[in-house]
Amino acid sequence: MKVTATVDRLRREGVDVIDFGAGEPDFGTPASINAAAHAAIDQDFTKYTPVAGTVELRRAICDRYRLDYGVPLNEHEVITSAGGKQALYNTALTLFSRGDEVITHTPYWPTLTEQVKLAEATPVLVPTSARDGFAVTAGPILDAVTPRTRGIILNSPCNPTGALISEAELTILAKAAAARGIWLVADLCYEKLIYDPTPHNLPAVLAKHCREQSVICGSASKTYAMTGWRCGWTLGPAPVVAAQNAIQSHATSNVSSITQKAVAAALTGSQEPVAAMLKEYRTRRDNLHQWLTSDSRFRCTKPAGAFYLFLDVSEVQAQGGYASTTDFAQALLDESRVAVTPGEAFDAPGFVRISYATSMDNLREGSRRLLEFAARHAADAQTVR
Repeated sequence: MKVTATVDRLRREGVDVIDFGAGEPDFGTPASINAAAHAAIDQDFTKYTPVAGTVELRRAICDRYRLDYGVPLNEHEVITSAGGKQALYNTALTLFSRGDEVITHTPYWPTLTEQVKLAEATPVLVPTSARDGFAVTAGPILDAVTPRTRGIILNSPCNPTGALISEAELTILAKAAAARGIWLVADLCYEKLIYDPTPHNLPAVLAKHCREQSVICGSASKTYAMTGWRCGWTLGPAPVVAAQNAIQSHATSNVSSITQKAVAAALTGSQEPVAAMLKEYRTRRDNLHQWLTSDSRFRCTKPAGAFYLFLDVSEVQAQGGYASTTDFAQALLDESRVAVTPGEAFDAPGFVRISYATSMDNLREGSRRLLEFAARHAADAQTVR
């Protein structure tokens, strides 16, 4: 958000900035979804709805998960919220409290741990490694379990790395969680942005092995290019959903009634726009990865999902004499007018997150500027020596 605010300010001042910081699709919301929202307004569907969302929307979510994952749900196991972020926050407040430990993997989306702290619980961080593409595996997570462990939060595909947890590794975790009474929380907000044919039916794994001990948080934001519409959801045992309903009733109440109509149309309508966006993201990923790794000092595993490259810039950072990737990112913005998100935001110094949710022209020009920035600093370092 800080990167986005800085880019907005510079652009208002007339500065030509390439923004690689954005964590949202650059595509417009598909026309059929917009049409459903227009129809809702025309029909004066502008009043309060049930806190959990309309029955129509909750059934649409259930039907989508049944069709896509083979998981049967009913509307009492679903609550909609103001984006995936609120779904995760409601989950933290419902399940965790003072004295609890909650495990998650790093690099991580910082909201996850801050929400754990807001619930007065303690986050426990388990690192993953660039050497194996930041893959999330069960062993290190289970090694971190203590008698105080109340929950495990998984993010797959992961923001910022694009890494996945496999069905096999999740099965190990799910069986252990069920046996030990530990909650498994799956943040699947990027679940429809997986590039290659990979078994990733995480909802079915959770339903089979720990249905009464797991919660799934999802969102329309990334899948349907609806970040500003603010609609996410929680799937879980009916008592958990009821508790979240109580919390949300005293906070934000229902998701916008107009948004609910739009998301119902997104879930029940053609999924071809999702496939088209994924195809374009794949092309962008492949080109951006090729361009940037043409400089051997930039190292990066091609992400399996989401729409970010998580680039190891530690060598260039060292050559430039920057104490942190935050300093590196600021210099890149000041000198070359390219905005990236520094790795410290994700507990990963030495890396930057580059979003390819932008046009191919921007990716090409931003890559050129970034490579020139690196070459310039390499030349300066050689001159100093």
